[in-house]
Amino acid sequence: MSVLFTFPGQGAQRPGMLHRLPDTPGVRETLDRAADVLGRSIDALDDEASLRSTEAVQLCLLIAGVAAARLLATLGALPTMVCGLSVGAFPAAVTAGALDFGDALRLVALRGRLMEQAYPHGYGMTAIDGLAAPALESLLAGLRADGWPVHLANINSDTQLVIAGSDEAMAIAAEQARKLGARRSQRLRVAVPSHCALLDAAAAAFARAFDGVPLARPRIACLSGNLARPLFRPEHIAADLAANMARPVLWLDSMRAAWERGARLAVEMPPGRTLTRLAGSSFDGLAIAVDDHRLDNVAAAVAASTS
Repeated sequence: MSVLFTFPGQGAQRPGMLHRLPDTPGVRETLDRAADVLGRSIDALDDEASLRSTEAVQLCLLIAGVAAARLLATLGALPTMVCGLSVGAFPAAVTAGALDFGDALRLVALRGRLMEQAYPHGYGMTAIDGLAAPALESLLAGLRADGWPVHLANINSDTQLVIAGSDEAMAIAAEQARKLGARRSQRLRVAVPSHCALLDAAAAAFARAFDGVPLARPRIACLSGNLARPLFRPEHIAADLAANMARPVLWLDSMRAAWERGARLAVEMPPGRTLTRLAGSSFDGLAIAVDDHRLDNVAAAVAASTS
């Protein structure tokens, strides 16, 4: 059997997320390395004011994911495959050995800035629960035909979809979705319209930043959350990381792909437990979040799944 490590994206952030990481030499080394590469203190990077910045949010998610995976490695808990949602693809690539942590820090800082500069205000993402994807896609196509900037961004599960666009367009879409049978809608803590064509120009600019960045063949399977399949060639991983801000997230299909490749335990890196809830249908309940368990218990669960 195999173990999948999952890495969350924007929306999972919370104030103090880096300060809640265990105070171990390995975690301190990861935090110190981040400060050195970024050229500034990260002591306040995860406070409430800083997390209003897309760049700060994405950096915190990268650092937390890498630190947690490295900490589990010191306990002998190693994944056999990884998958990250949105910016979570970067700590996943680092954990798989495909991308250097320092390069990931520089790339993610730029990624956050480009996304924020493209849409400094008035845009974001909204979760829609209880409506099938074809029905929602049809609804959104009608709104776009009327000039409203709104797109399907994530297919997270059979019952949870996420849309991206302007605040006004998302409000109209959410109201119409409820009339079609959606149970609820919830504005996410994401200040940019990720995973849709609205970020095509930013993704093209970001792709140029990969020139000269060396990537390696991953040591373990590196699943793309946008393509729902494993990537092994460095150039394919680089292209996926560069473009993923503008590509829809196929998380449901990615979790099914992990199961089909033999994963029987999904372990979510901090912060949060959203991906653990989403993995439930694919992993038959065999999904845990690091934030919900003692590290030695997580390590024991990984060992049991790989024995």
